[in-house]
Amino acid sequence: MTDAPAPKRSVRKAFDKAADAYDAVATVQRSASDHLLTMVAAQTLQPRRIVDAGCGTGYALTGLQQRFPDADLIALDFAPAMLRRHAPGLAWPLCADLERLPLADASIDAIWSSYALQWCHPRRALPELARSLRPGGQLWIATLGPGTLHELRDAFRLVDTHEHVLPFQPPEVVEDAAEDAGLRILVSERDTLQAWAPDLRGLLSDIKTLGAHHTGAARRAPLGKTAWHKLVKAYEMHRTPAGLPASYDTFWLLAEKT
Repeated sequence: MTDAPAPKRSVRKAFDKAADAYDAVATVQRSASDHLLTMVAAQTLQPRRIVDAGCGTGYALTGLQQRFPDADLIALDFAPAMLRRHAPGLAWPLCADLERLPLADASIDAIWSSYALQWCHPRRALPELARSLRPGGQLWIATLGPGTLHELRDAFRLVDTHEHVLPFQPPEVVEDAAEDAGLRILVSERDTLQAWAPDLRGLLSDIKTLGAHHTGAARRAPLGKTAWHKLVKAYEMHRTPAGLPASYDTFWLLAEKT
């Protein structure tokens, strides 16, 4: 993993640093994972070998084990500290990038990937995922769409012209890449999940812990006092009785290798 491109190294470093705190703020991530498992449970496939691609701290592994008790689980993530967080003995750990999987062709029955694909180029990651699946194997994905963190994007547009939020891919781009990789779409759904914080400083801290603050752009100096107050005022326009929202435009996809 040391030869990863600079933006990937930066993201991996952030996730390594945040591994201990990640679970405390990952409410939306757990909700997305729970919904994906509900969708998977409606399928008749009984896989013998499952990869959790981008497993993070391993939240999904327990649900996958309960749903498929006879399956061998592989926990794959590109951040070593995240990989060390999953329960010992629950899955085989594998440190790797979704765009360069160290898996043999047609060796996996099912690949699960929740909130990981957005860190990859879909036309590099999806062919790798499809290559690793056996014919008839399935890909189970939850990823983020372009409406993610739109409140933050809108607020920053009143402050400067820089890009402060990752430009997440729309669902049709992911679907096209999946089909071109030899996958047949079985089910797709889309919804907006939300996290809440009492103030902007807390909300940005949570986003940073989750890694969603990375844009791939060059690092910039911190906001000055005037710009910060302008940002706070702009974000306050989104306040609700529950607090300040952070929206996650979530896209779920189940596909089968033809």
